[in-house]
Order: sequence, then C-alpha cells, then structure tokens
Amino acid sequence: MAVSTTKPIKLHQGEASARKHAWLGSQLSFGGAPIGNLYESVDEASATATIAHAWQCGIRHFDTAPYYGYGLSETRLGDALSDVQRESFTLSTKVGRLIEDDTQQNSHADGFIVDGHRARFDYSRDGVLRSFEASLARLRTDHIDVLLLHDIGVLTHGEHHAAILRQALDEALPAMAELRAQGACKAIGIGVNEEAVCLEVMPRFPLDVIMLAGRYTLFEQQHSQGVMAQAQARGVAVLAAGPYNSGLLGTAQGPGKFYNYAPADEAVIARAQHFYDVLARSHTDVGAAALQFPLAHPAVASVVCGLRSITEVDQAAARMHATIPADAWRALRDAGLLQEGVPTP
Repeated sequence: MAVSTTKPIKLHQGEASARKHAWLGSQLSFGGAPIGNLYESVDEASATATIAHAWQCGIRHFDTAPYYGYGLSETRLGDALSDVQRESFTLSTKVGRLIEDDTQQNSHADGFIVDGHRARFDYSRDGVLRSFEASLARLRTDHIDVLLLHDIGVLTHGEHHAAILRQALDEALPAMAELRAQGACKAIGIGVNEEAVCLEVMPRFPLDVIMLAGRYTLFEQQHSQGVMAQAQARGVAVLAAGPYNSGLLGTAQGPGKFYNYAPADEAVIARAQHFYDVLARSHTDVGAAALQFPLAHPAVASVVCGLRSITEVDQAAARMHATIPADAWRALRDAGLLQEGVPTP
C-alpha cells in the first residue's frame, strides 16, 4: 500500500513518556479483532483498505492475536503492512492459544465468523514458542514489538485459574522473557479483561505492559484503581483497550446495546444515558470523551480501539483530535460519573 507522510497520532504525551514507551507507535492503536470477522464478516478488500486507511490517518500501532479470527486478523495485518517499512510502525500480538485445523461445523460461539479452524488454550513453554513462530509467519515479520499473554484469569478459566496462573508464571512468562532477551520482541506483558489477575501477576513477575480491556474507561474506573496505581508505581505501561465498553459509548446518538461482550441490561443503559445527557450540555461527543479519557492517566501509553471499516477509522481519528471543553469533564465529576481523583485531559 502507499506510504503516507501523515504524522502519528499523538495526544497528551510528554517527552519522558514518549521515551519510556518508545516501543509503541502511536497513542491511538488499531484493534485487530473486528478484521478477524468478530461478530460479522469483513471481506478481504475491505479489511485491507481499512488497515491502509488507518496508516494514512497516522495510526502507527496495530494490535492483534492468533485468537482473532483464528489467525485471520494476523494474516490480514501482515499482508496489508507488508510493503510498509517495518521500523515505521509497531505490532502487538498474543500467546496462550494455538490455532488448529477443524473440519467440524463451527458454531461461531467465540464470536468469530470463521470456519475450518479453532483455538486451543496452551500456556506451556512449548505452546508459547509455537504460537509466537506462527504469528511471525502470519504477520510476515521477524519481530514483535509487544508480546502479551492472552486471557489468563478467573473470568476465563474459572476453577482452573490457579493451575493456569502457576503455568503462566512458571512457563509462559519466562518463555516470553527469553524471547525479549533474544530481541524477538521488545516488551512483554498480559492482555486481559479483568483487574484481579493483573494484581496477582505484577508482584510476581516483571512486566513491561498490561493490556486491560474495558476496565479503565470513561464508563467505569471503580474496580481498576488498584491496577492503575500498581502499574504506575512499577513502571508498567497500560494499553487501555475497549474504550467504548463493547460499543456502549461508541455511537453519537445514544447508548449502544452491548456491554462486556453481552447485551446491556436496563441499569447499564440508564447509566450510559446519563453520560450522553451530561455531555450534550457542552455539545461534547461521548465517543471522543471515551477515547481521550484513558490517556490522561500517566500509566496509559495508548488506547486500543477495535476498527472494522474506513468510516470507523475516520471517526476514531477525528475523536482523538476533538477539543473537549474543561467544563465537560467538570460536569461528569459533578454528576458522580467519574471516580474521585481520576485524572482527566
């Protein structure tokens, strides 16, 4: 694809932060789950055009995982970025699952509209190394900038959590540290949807980064204060993913129908509507506030937004540059919609 001269999107980032997170390309990151056919199919041409347009809009960090479309997201990113100078953008992907062929009819229960493959958890040392090698091939690169251990925690593994956590600490994370020492990746961490496991891992293994999805957002910060404080104290960068909380705050017109990857209940929708009502008084786009809010925290290096189309890329880029008046943030505080003490842009 043609290389644009558009500068990477930057917002609220000082010199010290920029140096510290030199392994990260931009503060708005491309979330690659949607181009892995999450919830609906995206055709090849549209996926390629979306990635190219993200580049042209100044996005320089692209996040993906083997799980996203059982390799489809990684393959599409690798193909679309193959003609771009590798040093000019950064990539994050994940380990913890292996992708296998599957000839049985796929129920698409994981949300990915992809047939012929399946994902299997594997947090062993061998599984991590195999997953990493397969990702390099799909992404058409010889290194990954940020390597994340994917979906450890009670919410995912239930009664098996203790055993999974032990294997993560004994095998998976040490294997990732070896890859970092070899220069195969620049930073390592975990990519999760829950706070508790972050607090379990941080004191027990030195991490560079945490990707925390849907937890430190405009809509909710109440359960992530401990994680954010620990990350800041330990120098662990936070990639704030899921800024719209599964689309709840993603549209300009009013609350979306989903929250935490499931239909939102009446109480959640009512609280979300309160954000729209308050911000309407200052003519502020809720989605712009949702994208910009996490970046005010000194621990946050980038906000990762899932992007499916050129329209969504344009919207996200515009929201990152939107001017949000100071009285909009004050109004949210006065309405009790922000936790005490959380920083705002």
